[in-house]
Amino acid sequence: MAAPTYRSSPTTSRPAAARPAAATLTCRAVTTRAERDAHFQVRRQVFVAEQGLFRSMNGMNGIDGTSGRSGDWDGTDRDGHDDDPATIHVVGLADDQICGTVRLYPLGADGVWKGDRLAVLASHRHLGLGAPLVRFAVSSAGRLGGREMEAFIQPANVAFFRWLGWRRTGDLVDYAGIPHQRMLIDLTGR
Repeated sequence: MAAPTYRSSPTTSRPAAARPAAATLTCRAVTTRAERDAHFQVRRQVFVAEQGLFRSMNGMNGIDGTSGRSGDWDGTDRDGHDDDPATIHVVGLADDQICGTVRLYPLGADGVWKGDRLAVLASHRHLGLGAPLVRFAVSSAGRLGGREMEAFIQPANVAFFRWLGWRRTGDLVDYAGIPHQRMLIDLTGR
């Protein structure tokens, strides 16, 4: 009998009581080129290398997209929002080491913001950095006049976002080849 398969969660963390000695966790908007580069490296590691999202084939002709050579797959999760000056790139740090990211940007003039590209390196997920990153994005959008924030969440992370005060809306949609749930949070009462 085959073992069940599932996609591990790149953002959720063990409860605080189950963690080893606490690291100092901080989140901040990117201000330097080095932080911006690290932000993109974390995203690429989690979304492209680990989860296999946003991949494109370079000269592959095999049915399964492989040829047996390393480096055949190349991909990026970067898009036009990354170059938009309104986008805020955020890094999450554990003891001064960048190991998490999120980005946020306004969707128009009506106060709706979007949060996406939440990622924490696998080696640091046990520290609980996902929640501070989400809270930083939510508080930043609210401080900048946002009234609501949306995010498209992988199903494994829906309960985590509900715990943080988000609510589901609509059905699952396909994004980057896997299901995502649209979720919203009110920013006006924060």
